[in-house]
Amino acid sequence: MGLQKCGLNLNSAGKELQPHGTFEFPCAGYSERFIEESKDIIPWHWHEEIEFIYIKDGALKLHIPGKSFHLEKGDCIALNSNIPHVAMTASYCELQSLVFSPILITGNKDSVFAKKFILPLISCTSFDGYLLSTDNNEKATNHFRSAFEALAQNASGFEFIVREKLSNICFFLYRQFEQELATGDMGLNQDNLRIRKMLDYIHNNFSDNLTLADIAKVADIGERECLRCFQRTIQLSPIQYLLKHRIMQGADFLLKNPANSISEISSLCGLDSPSNFSKMFKRFYNCTPREYRNLHMMK
Repeated sequence: MGLQKCGLNLNSAGKELQPHGTFEFPCAGYSERFIEESKDIIPWHWHEEIEFIYIKDGALKLHIPGKSFHLEKGDCIALNSNIPHVAMTASYCELQSLVFSPILITGNKDSVFAKKFILPLISCTSFDGYLLSTDNNEKATNHFRSAFEALAQNASGFEFIVREKLSNICFFLYRQFEQELATGDMGLNQDNLRIRKMLDYIHNNFSDNLTLADIAKVADIGERECLRCFQRTIQLSPIQYLLKHRIMQGADFLLKNPANSISEISSLCGLDSPSNFSKMFKRFYNCTPREYRNLHMMK
């Protein structure tokens, strides 16, 4: 099977659309090297699959709602289904990841593996992201490396190896959260539900003249609670996130619409002032919009 090409295909709400693996074998492996060309290497997004990320070299900062992880060489992190996440590196990072549907492990939703282990695990509010470091969880990390190597090398019967190793990690995670599962810690975290609704709204309407009240209304909360929810989950205010998203979209528009002027790009992003757009863009990307376009169009 080998590795798939790394790259996000997101809908306007930030949900990933790219299929991971195939219908017959719903698991995909990715390998990528990153350097700091922008502050967000992997933007906020989420997917229905579980994801394991392993740091082969360098370091990575990964954020999920309410938590931050500093991952170093040899570390592996498990991300639950539908958990928004963003990642960045200070200088360099080489990572490997496996993204897979729970059905790979369970076979079907009515199996004992689904009902007793996997469905309770992915429904556990305490399990959003779990760090598997080489110091404390070397066995689980080794399971990841064996699964990734088998898939990458397209070894004979790699499907059995990948499923077995991922099952071992999932059972390890189940054991870590067994007490929470026994006390009925199930269902989606309220902050996670709210932030996804509000990010959806921002991603769909960023070019409009949005206000704090507009964003709060989507989650059926007041403006103060909206501010607190954003601070608890992604450590930015709603308006800061909106501006950041507009600038990132502007960078994408600059390359996809080479005939458009900076003023037109600014308007597409919901910013009426080209000078303000250029000022914020330079603060974020360390270059002007024109310099960014020229640099990347030459590659």
